[in-house]
This record gives sequence, C-alpha cells and structure tokens, in this order.
Amino acid sequence: MGNFGRLHARTLAGIAEAELVALVDSRAERLAQLTQELPGVKGYADLGTALREAQAAAWVVATQTGTHVPLAAQVLAAGASVLVEKPLAADLASAHSLAQLVAPESRNLMLGHILLFASEFRSFLSETKQRDPLVYFHSFRHRPTTTADLFPGENPFRLLMVHDLYMAFVLAQGAEPVRAMGRLHPGAAGGYDLARGELEWASGLWGSFTASYLTPSGMAPDGFDRLEAFGRTWAARLEMNPRPFTLWAERAEWPLALDINDDPAAPQGWMAEELRCFCRVVQGEAEVPFGARYEDGLKILNWLERLERSAADDGTAC
Repeated sequence: MGNFGRLHARTLAGIAEAELVALVDSRAERLAQLTQELPGVKGYADLGTALREAQAAAWVVATQTGTHVPLAAQVLAAGASVLVEKPLAADLASAHSLAQLVAPESRNLMLGHILLFASEFRSFLSETKQRDPLVYFHSFRHRPTTTADLFPGENPFRLLMVHDLYMAFVLAQGAEPVRAMGRLHPGAAGGYDLARGELEWASGLWGSFTASYLTPSGMAPDGFDRLEAFGRTWAARLEMNPRPFTLWAERAEWPLALDINDDPAAPQGWMAEELRCFCRVVQGEAEVPFGARYEDGLKILNWLERLERSAADDGTAC
C-alpha cells in the first residue's frame, strides 16, 4: 500500500457507502501505523490471507505499478471486484493477462482514473459537448523537482501524463490517435524530468501534453495543473491545482492543492466521489464510467507505449 493507498483507506473509512474491513501491507511498520490510524480495521501482511478471512466484496489496489496485475488477478480470481490505481499495468502485455478474469462491461474492474470524478473536469466536459467540436487542447502537469526522488524510475509519462491521457481519451470519445509523438528530457541526476507528447486524431483533433518534475520549492507543494481547449468559436481553461486559496505569511502558501480530503470523519473531493461510484458499481447500481473500464485502460496503456517508443526514437512519430 503506497501513499495513495493510505488516502483510499482513510476515505473508505468515512464514506457511508462502504465498510472498511481490511488493510493489507507487507511492511509491518507501515501496517501498524495504518491500523492505529483506523482502529477496528484488521491488518494483514499478505493479500491471500486477507481474501480468505475478510470476505470483502471489493478491494482497492494502490501499490507500485508492477504489482497491479498480479494483485488484481488474485482479487478477481477470488470472485471479488477491484479498483486498480493508475496506470493499470507496467505494460500492455501484462494488462492483457487479466482479460479472462474481467467480467463483461468491466463490471468487476474499475480503474482509479480519479480526475474523471472531479466536478471541474465534468463541467469542462459538459461544456465541450454543448459547443462546436474541439480542435485543439493542451494539458500541463508540473510537479516539484523532488518528485523524482520520491518515485525513482517513474518517468513523467507514467507518473503524471497518464492523468491527461485518460482525460484526452474521454474528450476524444475513445477514438484511437492516428499519430503519436513523444519526447523525454534527461534529468541532471539521471532519469527524466520532463515529458512532452502530441496526439492527432482522424477527426482533425490535436492534443499536446507536458508533464515535468521541474517546479521549484517556492511554488505550490503539488506544482500546478492546467488544461486549455479550443474550438472554432470558443476557448476554455481549467485550473484544478492548486485550488484558489493562497495564504501569505513568511512566504506564500497554497493550503488547498489537490481536491482530496481523506478525513475519515467527513471525506470529500475527487477520491471520495470516485470511491462512492465504485461502491455503486459493486452493488450493481451503476456501470463503470467511460474512461475507467478495463478496455479503456488497455487503450490508454497503448497510447503511453506509443509515446514512449517515439521518445526512444528521438521523437519519431508512430
């Protein structure tokens, strides 16, 4: 269970739609901390034991990307439903291995594409549907320079731009791009600190993406995100992070960055809405939203791999 796993656990403990019955983490110290934060919830060191004893109807997998597929497979094989954090898998081939376990219409697997549940993006999407067709959009997602240290080996395509790709998937109504181009900028300490991507669709829609670990310490703690879009007769800008609350003391501060409030007493925001939706899916009261289905995750992974292949080939379109 990573940092996002803790947020999921605390949020599930507070929403009326769910009863949190189990926490799983192979690290004893981390598990002890979580069970102390959430008294009454039993902790387990391995998923197999938890599946047998807890008898939960649904599970959330929020771990390192390379473990998503094997853990999700365990849950699905046990007959439970699963929400898998983004991205679905480390590669498309391993993601395909889940196909035999996923129910029709992805009824037992939902992807943690959290921004699809943000009221800001939902309003943005609604406005685009009411106007003449989208011509061009550009997504910016920038995080602090220290991000690479917290997530070693994760390039900005995988860690950050995946959010923009699933939003693009919905904006493009799931159409497959006819052209993809990507670039990765080498970081001073190794790895990569900047990713750029371009996608083009047969409809004439263009999308461009920038994601980085480049914001300095004087900026908001989670950097900043922006989405701009243009039609023939309109333009729009969406600024989701940081939210509009700035505090000045010895220095400027942004107390509200991402809209994720995991207070078990009253959770709210993007994650709470995502998990409420997942609960409705598990109860058979809702379908997995477009953009968060298993088949959508496969397509988005394919887009990621196309951008990475292009970057490895010095930006050659593919």
